Amino acid sequence: MSTAVASAVVVNHRILNLNQRKSTVLPASSSSFISIDCPPYRYRYDGPHKRNSHCYLTGFKFRRPFSPVMEWQDCTVKMEMNVPTAVAYKCYSDREAIPQWMPFISSVKILEDKPDLSRWSLKYKAFGRDIEFSWLARNMQPIPNQKIHWRSLEGLPNRGIVRFFPKGASSCMVELTVSYEVPQLLIPVASALQPFLESLLVRGLEKFADFAKSYSTESTT
Repeated sequence: MSTAVASAVVVNHRILNLNQRKSTVLPASSSSFISIDCPPYRYRYDGPHKRNSHCYLTGFKFRRPFSPVMEWQDCTVKMEMNVPTAVAYKCYSDREAIPQWMPFISSVKILEDKPDLSRWSLKYKAFGRDIEFSWLARNMQPIPNQKIHWRSLEGLPNRGIVRFFPKGASSCMVELTVSYEVPQLLIPVASALQPFLESLLVRGLEKFADFAKSYSTESTT
């Protein structure tokens, strides 16, 4: 048995007193495990309670949960638009209209009893396959004409923030940051997805600029 495996037993405070040579399985709390077969091994224990002892771990098997490390990836794009800040903010606040201009969002439905919550669906064909995700998101407390931000509560892990910067009486800068969580095993794919997602977000903001401009024109007529 390697020193790393012995340390894992110590850290989890699962010290085995195996005077009899038999097989023992440690309790587990996850449905996904790695099983390790261990040959007889003698080691010294210097644990948190400062008790020095020597134990024999004799031919046992234990299981430990396997959970991939998660990592967040961030995509940020920004664009200047020929609409006032207040108009851009109001248009982006219309969540159910987002599928009209964001290419990969297929639907957004605000919950009637909880208007700060909304259900999102993503459908897009990329990398030779149909990609579909859904999630429940909560809109956090906004700052009118300055910031809109949200985070997912269930489904696809993601969060985002939109900032609005006035550039004059009739123009503004919109900055959009979207963050998503991917398993460690998918990090190579995520690195390819990041520039791809950024291009989609740019296209989305381009369409949003036209959407907001049309809204501004309709509001003044």
